[in-house]
Amino acid sequence: MLTEKDLKQIAQRGISEAQIETQLKQFETGFPFLRLEAAAAVGKGIVAPNEQERKQYVAAWEAYKAQGRRVVKFVPASGAASRMFKNMFAFVDADYDVPTTDFEKKYFHDIEKFAFYDALDAVCQQNEGKGIKALMAEGRYKAVAANMLKKEGLNYGQLPKGMLLFHKYAEGPRTPMEEHLVEGALYAASNGEAHVHFTVSHDHLEFFKQKVAEKADGFAQKYGIKYDITFSEQKPSTDTVAANPDNTPFREADGSLLFRPGGHGALIENLNEIEADVIFIKNIDNVVPDRLKPETTEWKQVIAGVLVSLQERAFGYLRLLDQGATDAQLQEMATFVKDCLCIDPKGTKVDADYLRRKLNRPMRVCGVVKNVGEPGGGPFLTYNQDGTVSLQILESSQIDTQNEAYMKMFTQGTHFNPVDLVCAVKDYQGKPFNLPDFVDKTTGFISSKSKGGKELKALELPGLWNGAMSDWSTVFVEVPLGTFNPVKTVNDLLREQHQ
Repeated sequence: MLTEKDLKQIAQRGISEAQIETQLKQFETGFPFLRLEAAAAVGKGIVAPNEQERKQYVAAWEAYKAQGRRVVKFVPASGAASRMFKNMFAFVDADYDVPTTDFEKKYFHDIEKFAFYDALDAVCQQNEGKGIKALMAEGRYKAVAANMLKKEGLNYGQLPKGMLLFHKYAEGPRTPMEEHLVEGALYAASNGEAHVHFTVSHDHLEFFKQKVAEKADGFAQKYGIKYDITFSEQKPSTDTVAANPDNTPFREADGSLLFRPGGHGALIENLNEIEADVIFIKNIDNVVPDRLKPETTEWKQVIAGVLVSLQERAFGYLRLLDQGATDAQLQEMATFVKDCLCIDPKGTKVDADYLRRKLNRPMRVCGVVKNVGEPGGGPFLTYNQDGTVSLQILESSQIDTQNEAYMKMFTQGTHFNPVDLVCAVKDYQGKPFNLPDFVDKTTGFISSKSKGGKELKALELPGLWNGAMSDWSTVFVEVPLGTFNPVKTVNDLLREQHQ
């Protein structure tokens, strides 16, 4: 099936022939659905700390940082913002000229509230010889929208989300990238330094670097810290081959194989190369203006405090196992693993080997918010490959929609995953874990796409916070809805939280 030319193309990407064969096999067999025990809830896998506990966790985090630990803020930022502007692209292409849908009417009615208003007004003056208000007065709404989207204007239809102007300030508007730099200073700085890492696409790397060069010194001065800002790109070796509907390799017009990015699960490789004791992970578009940052900062410190408190206990138990633990100590460890790490052995023999396996692995604490109907994954108690049950974040694609009980769990779940993680990635001897070893490879999924009008099947790797972290110890903490303010459409920027 694979030609000499194919093998050369595969090798150039750093992918093995065996990997391609596995991927093509996966198109044939598909991926098994996950077996669910229950949706997680407060008191059943989700911790809701009271005010006193929150203070203790914040203090634990401050004490941990004071030990000179290396903390990194990791921000997946490679996605283009095109989906944010789907409605406005549709308006530019529509067979009518004035705002007609509720979305279009809101956009133009509140256009002055956008942080990018002045920049858009300037490109309209330059390209059309008139500002936004004059163009709208003439009914030239499409010219305004086109100047926001197109390359000759602001080019927002093609730029990454991290580079769009999100929030207004007296000293000038800020991009999400800048807001993440500020957050890094507020809760992730240690030893007077904030380490912030962005994963970006190759096409946008120079743009990000240029923006950092312009802005970082001002924030460093304002917060009295130094920044260490780094970037990485998704590796070509994590791309996956596309297939035809009959599961044969999909080929371009010149006969070459088509590769597609493997989804955010590919970033486990980037995460694995970060030198850190603790890593915060948060999506690029989930940021708020400074006036709302105190709540975000407090809760980031809370979940980090939960993490380092649990890790300290796990490390103590691992050292005891090295020395030879008594039966009473083994019993105490078994209780900790079951009650605090929410891992149910389900008939697996709980001995020293089992306890070491469950304690000596990466750990993450995930903030979860009450379910408000946003699309995305949620927290569940799920069966693992070894027959045990533990906490996982699941996407709808991993759930058997034909199973009524599972669908009920999914639709009635009380909480939602806002991608708010803090991770401990070193073992009790201070050595970094090799994170790809902890991926459940059976948790990828297949989606239908098209290229040049031809249907194809695309393979997504186990998601970064889903199957890619399946074999980590996971704990869920309920965080307030105010810490979750994603921007999925341009009009989300008109919400009170972004003003």
